[in-house]
Amino acid sequence: MSQTPASTPRRASPVRYIAMAIVAAAIAVAGYFAFGGQQQAPDATFTLLSGQKISTADLKGKVYLVNFWATSCETCMKEMPQMVDTYNRFKGKGLEFVAVAMNYDAPMYVVNYAQTRQLPFKIAMDDGSAAKQFGNVQLTPTTFVIDKNGKILKRYVGEPQFAELDQLLTEALST
Repeated sequence: MSQTPASTPRRASPVRYIAMAIVAAAIAVAGYFAFGGQQQAPDATFTLLSGQKISTADLKGKVYLVNFWATSCETCMKEMPQMVDTYNRFKGKGLEFVAVAMNYDAPMYVVNYAQTRQLPFKIAMDDGSAAKQFGNVQLTPTTFVIDKNGKILKRYVGEPQFAELDQLLTEALST
């Protein structure tokens, strides 16, 4: 009895398995660097309300927070007093803080809020470029904790757990 070619099971080429393994490994490595590894803070420049410019390069060597917010954001308004408190407690240990108002926020609202609340840290108006450089931030508040080497230690979307933030800042400022 002879088998016809149609009834012979076809074996997959080992090259196909190797190619699939390489593709899977490449995806895993890309995923690690995109999501799992510590990312560097992007090269970004912020324009402060005073007109002065400050960049992430200027902040290297310091622990700092970059907080994207808007005056129209209820959660931002709720967390801002705690952000002020956090900054006031850690500024003596070297913490820097840049509160970046989103590009859709009216400058007069931002200036009014910063002045009436006497915000003690740097306030910047974004033209959209900083939010884009920090991973296309669209949700507010979004806060980044960045260490002295310019590595992003944590990204908070929404209000941070302040006890966790305090611990993270304590550790980052002590190294």
